[in-house]
Amino acid sequence: MDFRAVKFALCVLCLVRCSPEQSSSKRKNGKKGTEESNSAAIEELKKQIEQIVQDLNLLKEQQALQTVCLKGAKIPGKCFLADTTKKSFHAANDDCIAKGGTLSSPVSGDENDQLHDYVRQTVGPEGHIWLGVNDILKEGEWSDQAGSPIRFKNWESEITHQPDGGRGQNCAVLSGAASGKWFDEDCRGERASVCQFNIV
Repeated sequence: MDFRAVKFALCVLCLVRCSPEQSSSKRKNGKKGTEESNSAAIEELKKQIEQIVQDLNLLKEQQALQTVCLKGAKIPGKCFLADTTKKSFHAANDDCIAKGGTLSSPVSGDENDQLHDYVRQTVGPEGHIWLGVNDILKEGEWSDQAGSPIRFKNWESEITHQPDGGRGQNCAVLSGAASGKWFDEDCRGERASVCQFNIV
C-alpha cells in the first residue's frame, strides 16, 4: 500500500468514526432544541390553563352572585341576603365571609333605609340584625369589617342616646322596630344578620 492509500484509508476511517458522533451530537442538539421547544409549549399551555381556571372561577362567582341577588334584594352596587338564624356577631360575620360577602354596612341614609325595608320584609318588623360595624379594636372608634372608620352613622340618639354600652357593647345592630336606627350591643348576643355582596 502506498502512502496515499494509507492516508485515504485513515481519512475514511476517521470519517466513519466521526460521523456517528457528529450525527449523535446533532441528534442530541436537535433533541435538546426539541425539548426546549416542548418545554416552552408546555409552559404556554400551563399559563392558558391557569387563565381558563381563573376565568371559570370568576364566572362561578358571578353566577353565585346572581343567585344571591335573585334570592335577596338588589340595590345599586350591592345585593343583600338575609339569614334569619340568630347567632353571635362573630358567627354571623364568619358565615357571611364563607358565602363571599360581609355583614351589611350601610354607607348612606338611602342605603340604610333600603336595608331597613329589607329587614322588615325578611326578618320581621321587630327584627334586629347585626351590622358589620364595631368598636372592638378601640372603644368609641366605630369601624367597618375592613377596619376603616365608618363615615355614615345612624345611631338612635333621641331616646337612648346610642352608643351607650361602653366596653360591654362593641357591636352594632340595626333595629327594624326603631325605623332602622342603630344600637350597640354585646357581640355575644344572638341576632339575625344580612350579608352584603358588592356587585358592579
